[in-house]
Amino acid sequence: MTIAYHFLRNMRKYTAFIALLLTILHINTPAYAQVTALKQAIAESAAKDPALAAFYQERGYKPIWTGRSSKDSSRRKAFLAALAKAGAHGLPMKRYDPAAIKAQLRAAKTARDRGHLDVALSKMFLQYAGDIRSGVLVPKRIDKDIVRTVLRWDRKQTLEAFVKSSPNGFIKKLPPQSSQYALLMKNKLLMEKRIAKGGFGPKVGVSSLKIGQSGGHVVALRNRLIVMGYLKRSASKNYDGALQKAVQQYQLDNGLPADGVAGKATIVQINKSAQERLQSIMVAMERERWLNQPLGKRHILVNLADFTAKIVDSGKVTFVTRSVVGKNASDRRSPEFSDVMEFMIINPTWNVPRSITTKEYLPQMQRNPGAAGHLRIVDSRGRTISRSQIDFNAYTASTFPYALKQPPSSRNALGLVKFMFPNPYNIYLHDTPSKSLFQRNVRAFSHGCIRLAQPFDFAYALLAKQESNPQAFFKKILATGNETRVDLKKPVPVHLIYRTAIAKPKGGVEYRRDVYGRDAKIFRALTKAGVVMRAIRS
Repeated sequence: MTIAYHFLRNMRKYTAFIALLLTILHINTPAYAQVTALKQAIAESAAKDPALAAFYQERGYKPIWTGRSSKDSSRRKAFLAALAKAGAHGLPMKRYDPAAIKAQLRAAKTARDRGHLDVALSKMFLQYAGDIRSGVLVPKRIDKDIVRTVLRWDRKQTLEAFVKSSPNGFIKKLPPQSSQYALLMKNKLLMEKRIAKGGFGPKVGVSSLKIGQSGGHVVALRNRLIVMGYLKRSASKNYDGALQKAVQQYQLDNGLPADGVAGKATIVQINKSAQERLQSIMVAMERERWLNQPLGKRHILVNLADFTAKIVDSGKVTFVTRSVVGKNASDRRSPEFSDVMEFMIINPTWNVPRSITTKEYLPQMQRNPGAAGHLRIVDSRGRTISRSQIDFNAYTASTFPYALKQPPSSRNALGLVKFMFPNPYNIYLHDTPSKSLFQRNVRAFSHGCIRLAQPFDFAYALLAKQESNPQAFFKKILATGNETRVDLKKPVPVHLIYRTAIAKPKGGVEYRRDVYGRDAKIFRALTKAGVVMRAIRS
């Protein structure tokens, strides 16, 4: 039986007796009855919620919202003020309607009414605190490859901390305190105002435009770039040098080849509506709430949607390289999660994953036993087995008893170095002999791991914290040709994220394509949860 149950049973048993005793002693019986009714109502309402039941029991079932003390009043005011701004954070206002709360407070005439309402307000506060701090949605319910662990506060401890703190101060610190979140929120408001003014104007009605062209389509392109802030106001109808520079800057901000020519890919992005851009910003804010945790003074940030890998030191990007991420296929998309990089392997052996062995190489070897000759075939004891001893057609994907390995070499699928942060998904960063893919604009080609365009420089940057001459140290090991593990003396947190909207410190937002379609799923889920897009008139 719960603590609340015992409390209620005993309270009902002795209430009449205590009331009679208080009357005999000339103590105010109605006042006592009110207190008793209030506490009984709180106990009843909190009984089915273990966190709330324990919280209120420890404080003797005293209210925190509906009491007549100045502290209760300040909590109410701070919470209502916060809820009035919940829409600015892209939260589902239906979950916590401040107007409804005010009506309930006015309607609570009796002690029992106030007791029930106090618990209801605590539940609503915990819902709001969880939403704004850690996100409205549960990531893994949206997409199986969003395997991020979201840090969520203990509900009882949240209430305990709240009642001990300044209400305004506590609530102010609930949202992510990152500069990125603040910038996204600022740009969200700007986009809402832009939508209220009609968005970006008429779309460009052709698939491409070239420098030197003129006419109505060029004017449409010019006008959209003016509204977006890439071009000063002009009456020119020509695709001139000024327009070329504006297109070029737009391309840089949208992950496009910056040639200043409004080709097909550029026009597609320029024709994106203000509503679509607002969706990206709102999803980015939700993702920022999911990542509301210390990232590490030094950390590695891999943005799958941006095809980049960065090293960040004390909030500043100190190294960046292009990356290739998982192909947009059900079994190849790179997952989103955080872990810790512990070591690198120079001259790595490629232990071919079982899925690749059975789905790709086994069918090849069944057709031609000599196929994939660069790979060694090994048994369960690690012994190399001659292909002549194997009847590949005697096995299926589930019964094939061998593993495939590729020894260290410049042709190794992992290149000459891989960076390890051991995880259940078998994802890591590595070199590759396939350098041409880094010239592509959209770089989703791998089986899920992250390929780096500049793996050696990446290694030097990591080793610089522990070696006086990291380049010489690395090359000396590389020259041996032997597989060598090098531990990082101070492991580095790694965060694989997916951001299609990145707010810039000096204003504006960079956008990327939703290559895996994950942001579209997230926005649909946010809408289902009650999040709405707003149009705000200045």
